[in-house]
Amino acid sequence: MNTTASDGANSNGMSVAAAANAADVVPQKALIQLEGVTKVFETEEVETHALSDVHLTVRPGEWLSIVGPSGSGKTTLLAVLGLLDTASRGTYLLDGKSVLELSPTERALVRNRHIGFIFQSFNLIGDLSVYENVELPLTYRGMPADERKTRVEKALERVGMSHRARHMPGQLSGGQQQRVAVARAVAGDPLILLADEPTGNLDSKNGESVMQLLSELHQGGATLIMVTHDPAQARLGTRMVSLFDGRVVQDERLR
Repeated sequence: MNTTASDGANSNGMSVAAAANAADVVPQKALIQLEGVTKVFETEEVETHALSDVHLTVRPGEWLSIVGPSGSGKTTLLAVLGLLDTASRGTYLLDGKSVLELSPTERALVRNRHIGFIFQSFNLIGDLSVYENVELPLTYRGMPADERKTRVEKALERVGMSHRARHMPGQLSGGQQQRVAVARAVAGDPLILLADEPTGNLDSKNGESVMQLLSELHQGGATLIMVTHDPAQARLGTRMVSLFDGRVVQDERLR
């Protein structure tokens, strides 16, 4: 009698269940791939290695926490990942494409379309309204007005700030300003969100609120890379990378 799929095996003799399990463990395509990335700052007197031979892979849907003492290279690594700075040598693939050789104009375009930034100091423009702050990166992208409106309204709703759309940043609390910054970061539907000490300028209550918001974004499918000094916040991620003297000294899967 012929053996068919209904008998629990495929044409290679592997059970259907085993085949399904094998498919489950096939790794996703890397969203970020760093190979041998080194960043050297040079002056006439001294040469400082901020990053040394960093190898790092980030896959879609991960929440990567980057930790380490002051001066370990965390902010430099985030700047390289966000195309705010360039590596001295090494390879950086973003969604399978090399980005280290891009021109400044090309780098700015990639940042605008594919990377969302959440800064410790919020970086909102004081003479623009909440709505206009969130809309501005979409305007730079050349997005039509009706699509910008839809995206801004959706982003503000996601962070619970729709009722403050016409307010100015100076009329908001620190926690509210950071929520607007998060809305600005997610409105463009980026491949990845980069957060640099996102609660560093907030009190504990507002900090917890912002971390809850980031958790919700991650649960919704966002890929997040966050620099933090807070061990408890770091362990909210799915993975934690520790830096020391510009090198990755530990890469720990959290969940």
